[in-house]
Amino acid sequence: MSRDEPAPARIVERRPEIPEGLATLKSPLLQRLYAGRGVRHAEELEYTLAGLPHFRELRGIDAACALLEDAIDAAHRILVVGDFDADGATSTALVCDALHAMGAARVDHFVPHRARHGYGLSPAVVEAVGKGAPGDVIVTVDNGIASIAGVEAAHAAGWRVLVSDHHLPGETLPAADAIVNPNQPGCRFAGKRLAGVGVAFYLMAALRARLARRDPQRALPRMSDYLDLVAVGTVADVVALDHLNRTLVSQGLRRIQRGLARPGIAALIEVAGRDARRLNAADIGFAVGPRLNAAGRLEDMRIGVACLRAPDAASARTLASELSAINRQRQSVQRRMQSEADQALARLDQAPAQRAALVVHSDDWHEGIVGLVASKLRERHGRPVIAFAPGAHGMLKGSARSIEGLHIRDVLAAVDAGNDGLIAQFGGHAQAAGLSLRPEAIREFEHALEAAVAARLTPAMLSPDIVTDGMLADHELTLDTARLLESSGPWGAGFEAPLFHGVFEIVSQRIVGEKHLKLEVRPVGGLTVIEAMRFNHGQMLDSRRRYQLVYRLAVNVFRERMTANLIVADHRAAPDG
Repeated sequence: MSRDEPAPARIVERRPEIPEGLATLKSPLLQRLYAGRGVRHAEELEYTLAGLPHFRELRGIDAACALLEDAIDAAHRILVVGDFDADGATSTALVCDALHAMGAARVDHFVPHRARHGYGLSPAVVEAVGKGAPGDVIVTVDNGIASIAGVEAAHAAGWRVLVSDHHLPGETLPAADAIVNPNQPGCRFAGKRLAGVGVAFYLMAALRARLARRDPQRALPRMSDYLDLVAVGTVADVVALDHLNRTLVSQGLRRIQRGLARPGIAALIEVAGRDARRLNAADIGFAVGPRLNAAGRLEDMRIGVACLRAPDAASARTLASELSAINRQRQSVQRRMQSEADQALARLDQAPAQRAALVVHSDDWHEGIVGLVASKLRERHGRPVIAFAPGAHGMLKGSARSIEGLHIRDVLAAVDAGNDGLIAQFGGHAQAAGLSLRPEAIREFEHALEAAVAARLTPAMLSPDIVTDGMLADHELTLDTARLLESSGPWGAGFEAPLFHGVFEIVSQRIVGEKHLKLEVRPVGGLTVIEAMRFNHGQMLDSRRRYQLVYRLAVNVFRERMTANLIVADHRAAPDG
């Protein structure tokens, strides 16, 4: 084993007790899977809109709706300030379209440019959008809870400010005219894991209800029409799929599958080569979301918002194709940066496995890609990673990705508290965060981060376990089982797609696409021969050996023909005997 390789992961099987509340499920396999994900009652698997928590529980919702109602009635300007990722783009499109449909005469949006304006409602954004007339309103979506200086600048420029956000707040809240954020202090709303687009959906639903109470005859949009946007933004932002988020995603997927997606989302699905009739959350995460995110990483998220708001299929297809081209460019840049990051870690005095945290940076990296590099390094080395690139105003912009159990925003807060002025700005979540600092402070920051992480790491956090749902019997390796699993989601972050393990014999194998291994395998002692794919593994296995595979059972569609296959996540030679 080389100095840069982590210890081999242990394969650990979930062995949940099946609660009585799941006894009504006919499939013992589904009982096992759901119990392993903490589901206690079958009602938790019902994804109806009637079961959503009520918007009245959101702190600040009445003040926010009153602000928007006044702006609509008086034809004041409403400027939606978004974020440059898929969650921000879907939030921006949703609020702009919903406000327009509710009668707002002057709705516009502004998405900050990553390099020129930085994140969120900043003073640079206020300078770019100019002064507001009396009564004009800025609405932030998927940002704003950390925009203390930005809100102050907006007020000085004559704007009223409504902050809608889902990020964790700091010790001080911005002095906005209204704040809607389920994570702000004193908010009783149960859905603490909403994405920014989920908060935007609730805000617009509350406004619609307020306008309907005042005038029951008023023409108002159906909020269910926006659920395709909510599904895309929620999955792409990788928030935990608790019951509320699973409901929103499930409802959005149903609209898409029934052919009711807006033109922009339909076009993104088409250019990604996916079938909208069978779209699932993984398709959003791996095909639709990256195309939207690419615009904010390398170009300008205005392209993404324009695609989502496209009025017809032709214009949507043109914009979706442009987003696909940007995404291909992003992939090329990422490959180069990833290679350089690997080389930088290979030159360290200590192997990554001997460090508490990893910090990488380069003067010619792109700040829009460093988060992807950090994610890959985190997956490979099992350590929290922060990758830096040059940003605006001579600062370094960093993107942090953490491991399970280590709250990276809390780590950054501890570094900031113990090293006054070291970090210029930071914010984020438990698993991901962003920050900026002076280039000359990078080494001091690296030492401070190492100490802060080391003080919080536990052996359990560093245990490289692969947790599976056990084995599938020979008779379960079928298309029927694969289709059952596919239809029993949505699966995603915090509600992981089923993962199995077992020992297999190799029947045949070949390399496809230069770097992927395609196999036919048979479970030891079984009769079923099934195809398997090991992506990004360009070497043949020893066909004389038996291998323990960790895999997902998936539905494969080729030329309208459906088959079951294994998507292999890990393989290792099985013990003899």
